[in-house]
Parts: sequence; C-alpha cells; structure tokens
Amino acid sequence: MEIDYQRERESFQWEIPDDYAIPAVVEDHADAFGDRLAVRFRDEAGREEERTYADLRDDANRFANALEALGVGEGDRVMHLLPRDPDVFAVQLGALARGAILVPSSAMLKPKDIAFRANDCDATTMVCHADLTDMVEDVVAETPLDTFVVLGDDETDGSERAADWRSFSDLLDGAAADHDGPDLSASDPMSINYTSGTTGQPKPVLHRHRWMHCFERVNGRYWWGVDRDTDFSDELLWATTGTGWAKWFWSPVGVALTTGAPQFLYAGEFDAETFLDLLEEEGVTRLCAVPTQYRMFAQQPDLDAYDLSLTEAVSAGEPLNREPIQAFEEAFGVTPRDGYGQTETVALVTNYPDIDVKPGSMGKPVPGIDVTLLDDDDEAVEPGDIGEIAVPVDSPAIFDGYFEKPHLDERTFAGDYYRTGDLASRDEDGYFFFEGRADDIIISSGYRIGPFEVEDALVGHEAVTEAAAVASPHEERGNVVKAYVVLAEGREGGDELVEELQEYMKAETAPYKYPRRVEFVDELPKTSSGKIRRVELRDREESKFGE
Repeated sequence: MEIDYQRERESFQWEIPDDYAIPAVVEDHADAFGDRLAVRFRDEAGREEERTYADLRDDANRFANALEALGVGEGDRVMHLLPRDPDVFAVQLGALARGAILVPSSAMLKPKDIAFRANDCDATTMVCHADLTDMVEDVVAETPLDTFVVLGDDETDGSERAADWRSFSDLLDGAAADHDGPDLSASDPMSINYTSGTTGQPKPVLHRHRWMHCFERVNGRYWWGVDRDTDFSDELLWATTGTGWAKWFWSPVGVALTTGAPQFLYAGEFDAETFLDLLEEEGVTRLCAVPTQYRMFAQQPDLDAYDLSLTEAVSAGEPLNREPIQAFEEAFGVTPRDGYGQTETVALVTNYPDIDVKPGSMGKPVPGIDVTLLDDDDEAVEPGDIGEIAVPVDSPAIFDGYFEKPHLDERTFAGDYYRTGDLASRDEDGYFFFEGRADDIIISSGYRIGPFEVEDALVGHEAVTEAAAVASPHEERGNVVKAYVVLAEGREGGDELVEELQEYMKAETAPYKYPRRVEFVDELPKTSSGKIRRVELRDREESKFGE
C-alpha cells in the first residue's frame, strides 16, 4: 500500500456511519464473502481449527440468543477472562449484539484484580475459560457477578463451585443462527478497557462502537497497511496480543474483523523459536508483536535461515529499539514499523507503509488526528524540545470518558486537549520520538532526560538484554541517571562491566545522559501487560538515596 502522507493529511475526513457497529460489520462480511477464512487457530497441544466469516456470524448470533435467555441485555457489563481461542469472537460479538458492554480481563491478573474490575463497573456476567475459573471462584461472593459461562468444559455441574457455570458449547447447541437484537449505533457503548495501572488503580476507559471504525480507518491503513479493498487471497495477519488487552481491539478485532482479513491465532506461551516456526509454517504475511518479542527474535541464531512470507511487521506497546529493526531488515528484508497509542486511543503516531523509518522513532502523526506536543502552558514546543503528546478533546480517535467517573472526566477533558501523560520530542522532519511518561522524565543538573533514549542505547550493547532508566536522588545534581540492567545469557555483572557500559553510553548519547549508577538485576518489574513499572524503581532509589 502506497501512502501519499501529506496529501492524505490534507484531505482526510472523518465519515463515521451513524449505524456503525462491529456485529453489523461482521454480518456484512458474512453476506458478502461468508466462505472467506476469518480465523486459523493452533495451540501447543496440537489442536487446529478454522472459522469462516459466516461461522463467526452464526456463532455470535447463537451466543447472543443464549445471553438473551440468561437475561443479559443492553448496558449490562459482560466480563471475559479468556485465552486466545477462535470462540472468543463469538463471545465478544454475541455480547455486543445484545447491546452489552464488554469488560476484557487478562489471564495475568490476580483474583483481587478481577474483584476490583467487577465491583468498579458493576459487572453481572462473566465468561471464563475452564482453566481460569478458580480466579473467579475465589472472589465471586464479593462481587455483583451472577451469570457465569465457561468455555473449554462440558461439565456444568456446579455442586463444588461457588458459581453456577453454564457450558458455552451447551448454550450454543441448538441455538438459532440469527438474532433480533437492539439496533446499535456508532455512539452506543462497546467496551470498558481498564488501563494497565503503571501508577495508581486501573481506570475504566469507555469506548463506543465508533472506536472500531477509527481502527479500520487509521490502524488498518496507516499501520498494518490494509483496508477493505485489500486483496486478502494471499494474506494472513497475526497479532500476538492476548484477549484481555486493548491491543486485542486494536488488531484482531479493530483491523482484521473490520477489514475482512484472515488472521492467525496461537494459544501458547511466547517462545522465539516456536513463533518463528509458526510464522514460516503458516505463511503469515503481516505480523504485529511487542518490542520484547522482536528483541527475542533478534537474538535467535541463524535468523535468516527461516523462510518467511512476511511482507509487513508492526510493533506497539513500548518503543522499538534499533537492534531488532536492523536484525529483521537483514534477515527478512522487512522493516518493523513502530506505532504509538494508548488504551484510550487509536494509533496516534505511526511509521506508516513506505515511510523512511528512523530507528527509535514512533513515526509521524496519522492523518485525521491533530496530534501535537505541548508544554505546561498548552503551547506547542519547538522541534527538538520535549512536550506532552496531546489530542483535541473532540477527536473521534480518543475515548469517551471513564465509566461512571465524572471527576476523572472533568479533570481529563476540561481543556482543549486530551493530554496523554506521555512525553515525546519531534525532529525537523516531523518524526516523533518517545521520551517516557511525564513522571518518568529524569531532571539532572537542569537537563531533561527521557528514559527511553538511555534504555535504547544500553540494549545496543551486546551484554544487555533489557534496561530501565530512572532518576536517582543525588546531593549535588538533584538526580542522576540510574540504569537497572538485565544481562544477556552468560554475562556477569561487576565494576568492570559498569565502567564498560558507561564508556559505551558516553559514545552513544550526549555525555550528560550516561547512567552514573548501574545495578544488575535478574528481571525488571512490569505491569500485567508487560510495561516496565519505573515507578517501583524510582521508589527504590528514593528509599536508598532520598532524604
């Protein structure tokens, strides 16, 4: 796909149909090309299944009828706790066809997290995989949940369970493949996606069905490089995300289902060699993975021995370092393209197809979204300076507020801009570079230092697998840069390596950015979505060196 970036920025118009809703979109696909592959699935145990677009529509309608019989209707909050599985789409589309609001939850959460979400949004229905029901059972008595559906288990006897679990397969068996549900519109609520909670409690981000249209227009065209006019006969998309994250809506739902693309799902833990084998065996043409996965791919020996059909690779979640980009280019002739957005938004800044990728850059603001960088006075910053990423509050590309949290809405939407809390700089060519969360910025001797630039340079050293940079209190400088470093296999830390890394950093970045303190650790603290919790590391530094 060729993008005339400047022309599309100038001509882009938002035209969101009033009746846009994702169940109707899939219904249209089924009517137009019902026999097209929608989902190809594999798991670690050897299970393999396929679903066409007609299958997705029919199973979604069957589940919607089952939910109606269970009393689930418009506005009800339906939580789901599910692994990657082809039936996830029936669950999500079926609940949405009832006018219900989805509340995705990750299998990486703890029972207390499930209870928090259920109570916070007053969820009454839980759809859960059999392997995960214990997480719900532990807290069901302290939540408003009263309707329970289990996947992957035909046993419906709840005598030894706190909840009365209904079998998903039993509910679908014999149910009608058409459903007469409420008329949905683009402005109807669709999902409550909880933020990952890098600081404080997760917040309930409310999205409407128009969110999916924005993904189709923005994420599809300006990130994945696909739209409804794409010839999908030789395409297979794979987004490695889990079902509990906003990225599931960004790609498997928001790009693949909206455009009518075929996609691959794999239910298994990440292993670089296994995933590379799957890419080769399945003939995946477009991949979306997280930076950590790209870094692990890049460390595989003989990477170029894999005969991949890959034509496009995209990344999001955290900035993508230079090394995995270069490794993919050398091995496969494909340049991974980073993109930036939040649970609250669509992709706001992307390395769009055919862009001249600058390693370390998030790319340029996508057409249709007036992304800017602001200082503390809501003034645009100059090229080279650091500002907060901001979007006009009336943009359809951002969320519709926090579910039943007017005090948060008032604070978030009071001005002309939604301020993301993320900091970036922009170069003279219009490329954005991520600098960290607003509270992650390190101020040392008056210099403002973004942690990512330090981390990006550090992982370029052969001894370093992962790194996190934070402010560490210092009597004279206010703060200095402290680097927490996870070493590559076979490497050992020590004073000699600290000095080597510091000298390396002085050659790679401005001298004032090098880490004056280095600590070697086995792992970095992360959120359940895999983002580094720098706040924990800052707290450690405060306890060691703060007053």
